[in-house]
Amino acid sequence: MSVSLSRGRLLKGALASLAAATVLRGGACAAIPTPTAERPAMLTRTIPSTGEAMPVIGLGTYQVFDVGRNQTAKPALRQVLNLLFEAGGRMIDSSPMYGTAEAVTGELLAELKARPKAFLATKVWTQGKENGIAQMKQSAARLRTEVIDLMQIHNLLDWRIHLATLRRMKEDGSIRYLGITHYTTGALAELAAIIAREPLDFVQLGYSIETREAEARLLPLCIDRQVAVIVNQPFEQGALFRKLRGRSLPAWAAEFDCTSWAQLFLKYLIGHPAITCVIPATDKPDHMADDLAAGIGRQPDAQQRQQMTKFWDSL
Repeated sequence: MSVSLSRGRLLKGALASLAAATVLRGGACAAIPTPTAERPAMLTRTIPSTGEAMPVIGLGTYQVFDVGRNQTAKPALRQVLNLLFEAGGRMIDSSPMYGTAEAVTGELLAELKARPKAFLATKVWTQGKENGIAQMKQSAARLRTEVIDLMQIHNLLDWRIHLATLRRMKEDGSIRYLGITHYTTGALAELAAIIAREPLDFVQLGYSIETREAEARLLPLCIDRQVAVIVNQPFEQGALFRKLRGRSLPAWAAEFDCTSWAQLFLKYLIGHPAITCVIPATDKPDHMADDLAAGIGRQPDAQQRQQMTKFWDSL
């Protein structure tokens, strides 16, 4: 017997009962909702450098939040953000190279009065010290925040210069965490080399059930070096769904509370102990609800993850 559920089904039972996160300290972070029988808690992982709890499902803004002044697109984005917070999620990841995504994120968070609930991550993506400082100030203004929770060096561009700046910004309190990013497997060796010698809070990388190269060296290194890991492109820009078109979810997926293909892809990643947060990008509330459900309930153990990769590789 197998279970077949569409990507577009709203998971009303899992998420309708989740209460909004409780605001703490007027700005920097929010509490994880208290779990009850009716309100299951999202799994969290600690950020190794501080021990701060981070819910395992966040939100990416690449392309989907780049809507500028298109007011017809914003109601769905507001609902996406509300669902994220109601489920206990916090991380919202953006970049100055994502068009208007930072500004739209800042606008919606202000409208919702939700900045205290969000963990805002963005990036510096330019060359030169002064250009980097100017760009990061602009990002803070667009996001409408005095403090950015996580500033990352996007695709390692001029990383040595920017890393020195980020360390000073962390000391003066204008950012809370610092990190590096890349999305290609070809950059994994350079990411690993930097992580091996530089103290970092976060690394962001591309990783999926299809693209598993990070498992060989980089993820074990992050555990050893106590670096939090953010995963982008968990669905390979939709390619994973296209590969499975017409197929039913295996019955064994129910063993780790999985009811959709999206949840299976996300739970595979969450099942790795190095992963701190996965940030699927979406502008669709039903997809957000589906993604968030992956962070609730049982997660696959090592043996079940092997079963998942064996299944995937057989396709």
